[in-house]
Formats: sequence, C-alpha cells, structure tokens
Amino acid sequence: MKKITSYIGLLVLLLLSANLVAQEKSILQQLEEVAIIDQKVMMPMRDGVRLATDIYRPKTDQPVPIIFSRTPYQFNSYRDGELVTRTLQTALDYVNRGYAYVVQNERGRFFSEGEWQILGAPLTDGYDAYEWMSSQSWSNGKIGAIGCSSTAEWQMAVASLDHPANTALVAQGYGAGVGRIGNYYEQGNWYRGGAGQMLFTAWLYGVQHDPMAPKLPAGISQEDLQRIQRFYDMGPRYPRVDWSQGLSHLPVQDIIKNVNGPKGIYEEMITRKPNDPKWYEGGLFHDDMEFEKPAFWFVSWYDVATSPNLAMYNHIQANAKTEVGKNNQFLIIGPTLHCAFLRATENTIVGERSMGDARLPDPEITYAWFDYWLKGEDNGILEKMPKVTYFTMGKNVWQTSDTWPPKEAQMTTYFLDSKGKANSRLGDGVLTTKRPGRDNPDTFQYDPLDPVTSYGGNVCCTGNAVQGGSFDQQEMELREDILVYTSEPLAEGVEVSGFIEASLYLSSDVKDTDLTIKIIDVYPDGRAYNLDETIQRVRYREGYEKEVFMESGKVYEVNMTPMSTSNYFKKGHRIRIEVSSSNFPRFDRNMNTGGNNYDEAEGIVATNKIHHSTRYPSSIKLPIIKK
Repeated sequence: MKKITSYIGLLVLLLLSANLVAQEKSILQQLEEVAIIDQKVMMPMRDGVRLATDIYRPKTDQPVPIIFSRTPYQFNSYRDGELVTRTLQTALDYVNRGYAYVVQNERGRFFSEGEWQILGAPLTDGYDAYEWMSSQSWSNGKIGAIGCSSTAEWQMAVASLDHPANTALVAQGYGAGVGRIGNYYEQGNWYRGGAGQMLFTAWLYGVQHDPMAPKLPAGISQEDLQRIQRFYDMGPRYPRVDWSQGLSHLPVQDIIKNVNGPKGIYEEMITRKPNDPKWYEGGLFHDDMEFEKPAFWFVSWYDVATSPNLAMYNHIQANAKTEVGKNNQFLIIGPTLHCAFLRATENTIVGERSMGDARLPDPEITYAWFDYWLKGEDNGILEKMPKVTYFTMGKNVWQTSDTWPPKEAQMTTYFLDSKGKANSRLGDGVLTTKRPGRDNPDTFQYDPLDPVTSYGGNVCCTGNAVQGGSFDQQEMELREDILVYTSEPLAEGVEVSGFIEASLYLSSDVKDTDLTIKIIDVYPDGRAYNLDETIQRVRYREGYEKEVFMESGKVYEVNMTPMSTSNYFKKGHRIRIEVSSSNFPRFDRNMNTGGNNYDEAEGIVATNKIHHSTRYPSSIKLPIIKK
C-alpha cells in the first residue's frame, strides 16, 4: 500500500512538472507568435566593450517605443537547461501593449564584456545604449526605463546626461543609486550617518564575479552565444552562508575572505570614507547633477533607503530647471519591504504587523505612464494622478498629497527626559512636550562584542542575518544598553507623516562611538512596533569631509540623519524612542577606538551618556497631522 501511495505521489509530481513545462512553453509560443526575438545581441559601447542584450519587439513595420531594463542580474531565458519564463513573461506583456522590450546586462556581468564595478559602471554605457537603441529602424526614438533595486539604481545618473531618447523613468527601490543628497551621504547605501551598512557585504558575496572565473573568448559571435546560453549561463553558484554568524567576523574587511567567498571589489570599497573621491567617479547620482526627465518613483516604508529616496524626490522638484522636469515627478510610498510593491495582498503582513489591504491603488499605472510619454496617448494620467500617493500605517489607508511631507504636517518637538535611569523599557525614560530642567543623564555601556541585535527594521539583502519589517520590540527593550523614552497614552489619535528629526546630546569616555535611534508605535497591550531607525557615527557629527573625535566627558550635540514614516498612532497608543549605540548587523559596529574600524578585530567598551536638560535638550521632532 505504501508503494502504491508513493507511486501516486510521484505521478502527481510528474504531472505537475509536465504542466509547468507546458505552461512555460506556452509563454514562449505566445511570444513567438507576436514578437521578433533577438537574443544575445552584443551592443557596442564607445570603448569597444559589448553588452549582452535581449530584444523582443512586435511584429510590425511601424517603429515602436522601447521599454529598457538594464541590470547586473541574470536574465538568461535558460537556467540549468530549463526554460525560465520571468523575462519572457515581462517581454510578452510589453509586446502585447505595443512596446519593444530590451533587457541588458551591465558590463562585466554574465555574457556582457568588460570589468564590472558595482555603482561604478561608466555612465557612458547608459548613454551609448540609448544612442544605439534610438538609432534602430524599429525604434520610434522614445525609450522608457524601468526596474527595481539594482535594475533601477543606474537610471538617475544616466538621466543627468540628458540623452534625447531617454524619455521617462520608473525607478523602484532605487536607494543604491543615490550618492549624496544634501546631508545624506549614502554613497549607494554603503553608509548611513557615516556608519557602514552591512547589506553590501552579504550582497557582494553572491554577486561579485571572482577575477579567476572563466571568461568567454573576445569577439564571440551572437550565434555562439545563443547556442551556449541553453546550457551555460555564466552564473556562479556560491555556497550558502549563514550570515547570521558570518557577518560577526572581525575585522570587517575579511568577512567575505573568511567564508571563502569570491575575490572582488569589496576589500577596496570597505576602505573608502563617506566622502572618498572614488564615490564621485562612477554611476551614482549626486546632487550637483542635473535631472530633467519625467520620473515615477516607488518607495517603501521598510526599505533600506527610504529617507534619502524621499529627499531625492524633493531635491529634483526643487532644482529642476525645466517645467518638464519640475512638474512631472510623481511618488508612491507603500508599507512593504524592498521591491515588494506588487506582492501586497488584501492582508499584507510586514514582519509581524498587519497593514491591511496594501495593494497599489492602480497596479497598472506604469503602463498608463509609459503610454503617455512614449506613445503620446492623451490618457489624462498627469491630471488624474496625485503627485504623492502614500500609505499610512495604523489606519492602513492610502492617502494623497501635493507634496512630501504633506503641507498639513506640523513639526512638534518631544523632549527626552528621565530621572537618570531610562535603561530598558522598565526604566523611567519619558517622551514629553515639556522641556526638561535639571540634567539627569542616562548612562549605558556599549560593548562592540555584545552589540544590540537588529530585530526587524528597514533593510534588505542581508540573507538570514536580518528579517526586515515591523516586529514587537518588547523583549529587545529589556536590554540595559537600550535607553527607552515613552510618551503618555495619547488622548486622541495623531498621524505622523514626514521626516523625523532628532538631536541628541552625548558625552563619552571614548574618542568615537555611534548613536542609534528607533521610533516605535506602542499598543495599549504593550506591543511595540518599529517604524524607522537610523544611526550616526559621532566622528562625522560636523560633516563628512572631516573626522572630529570626542574629548572624554565633554558634551556634544549629535544631529541624527532624519527618519521617515507615515503612521497613525491611535488613541491610547504611545510614542516611543529607543536610543543606543549599535544596531547590528543592520549597521557595522563601531569599535570605539577612533581607528579605521574596518581593519580592527578588537574594540573597547564605551560608557556613553545621553543628556537632557535646559542646556542639553535632547529631542525629537515629529511631523504631526491632526485630523
């Protein structure tokens, strides 16, 4: 009987597998019926390097607009000898709507020639790709770019070159393309407040190609590439790493080496400081570049670069020199994780917190956007679409505004206060609108070898080391090295929507340390859900062009990089702030020595004090909308 059951199970699996293969073939067959498929076109760049490109265009004699996706990721239609439908399905969707779909690997990635540099691919590659595509007889000369994460991050800097065919953008989760925007020196998500973001350590392990990897012969033909793509996809298969342990290795510069990972550019990049000239040589967008292209921006509350992304949106609107650039920037902010806009459901759970129905108000809005800009369709999208569409957590509703933050938001100052024992949620820390009087500083010890563990948060790409999203922080808040400041229960509900500013007064017995902060929504039953978080390396408190170390016992004002959210704190809820000196492995640990940090294996314990008084008014400013 067991054998019969086993055979039946095997038969079911075979049937399901056969059905899946049939479905995959069906997508290819549908595409072949409507599209001219031209895979592994080697598009030439000005220096002779060729970039592997797949082109899918409608079977028509009329020129058509192009949707362009440029990526460091694998898009080959065949993996391990099997047909993969993701790219084919995307191509089919666009071809059926009258577009050519062009997908291309960055230089040095998979079948593309040249050497890859993360965030450093020549801007001219993007310009040359637009030049080549717009000159084809089947192109109508209008190109729209789309992508999420690394498939979006190149768009902004290339747009600054102002190629005439570069008509409109849809950039989603684009944080690692942001270099310097005002006071944000992210340098492609490498930093936050001068502290290293460890996501790139884990990400580069699985992405950078080892220089010893086999390479295809120079000048290989398109015919040969089309043939070998069916059984050789150029994708390395790196062993899985338990990053919950792997990121703990010291020194930081040896983490990938310690897990026998690929050699690459990580070891050089980890030595750069936030204002290193090399950040300004590659493909990052910096605020001294011009941007005049119509753009549709997608941001998430639990993504890794929410605040700098929003700051960039505002920067472009404020600094565009043309009416087209100034008046055609649109923004959607959802409550999801990185690049998860289309995975929202009727009951979207982000971490542990329900966001209700967080599906996009119009999931096909990007098609209408491209129809207007690339086809010239008079569909009224610019009049119908609000400038800003944002999701307010707590109420779990989509709202609209003409600006970000909404004009109704009024900055309200809350002060940190205590009797000197705000350690843990069991302490006496309060968050109040009343300015404190006498200074009763809260003292805690920060040990780099026993850092506060990242629990949830606004993160991506760290493997199993950090699970992003909103989680109940109650247990974490029992640590003595977390200072907790909580408001009284709210007499009426308030909406907090916009940038959240914090200014903390610190003294320490070490030359350098970090300050971390979280904003929390505390429910009447005690659940404490994290909304956003940030960090500041204290040596950069006066700017990122120089390092200024502390003197023991002296009090310093530290302005944190702004956080962002839209959250409705219901009646009876409380607003909470957590302050500490570590959030690991979301951010790398400050070893407290004043040294390089990246090459240090031993640190020292810091005794840190947060001051709150008339003279030292540690505070947080919340953008409150009363409704």
